[in-house]
Amino acid sequence: MIRLFVALRPPLAIRDSLADLMDHVPGARWQSDEQLHVTLRFVGEVDRHQGEDLAAALASIHAPAPHVALSGVGSFGRGGRADTLWAGLAPAAPLAHLAAKVEQACRRAGLPPETRAYLPHITVARLPRALGHAPEVAHWCGDHAGLTSASFVLPHLILYQSHLGGEGAMYEPVARWPLEPGPEPERLTAES
Repeated sequence: MIRLFVALRPPLAIRDSLADLMDHVPGARWQSDEQLHVTLRFVGEVDRHQGEDLAAALASIHAPAPHVALSGVGSFGRGGRADTLWAGLAPAAPLAHLAAKVEQACRRAGLPPETRAYLPHITVARLPRALGHAPEVAHWCGDHAGLTSASFVLPHLILYQSHLGGEGAMYEPVARWPLEPGPEPERLTAES
């Protein structure tokens, strides 16, 4: 069995700016540069044949490369305990459109449908259970709530294999497809 997910890789300048946020939450497991990505669909464990079917279905996707920007931060968790810190992306529509196409490819490959709502983000840290209510988590979210960046493009759809280990997950790109060049987003000026 192999553990797969479908994602986009932010450019180096964006990954560097995210690395600058990775501090002031003692005990957080900050993501390495190699781990920073925008998940479109977590697949989970599949056998090699289904993985090959998925790769073939993903290869048929035709979509524009999303142009997005960093937009705020937040946390995910359960039962009032945070377990993940993330950076948001906006606008969400281009990523949601691409995620829907990836979902269709997953279904063509025989995967069960994804039931969770799609929220575009880049995970920056995993939190141990003991940190779920720590004030440092709330302070980190407050300190970085205004996170923004210039617009950037996510030009490739990537199928990753996730290898779980004692040091956390290692992500290996196993296939990559270029997305279509899309129009640059409109730039608003003071006269707009």
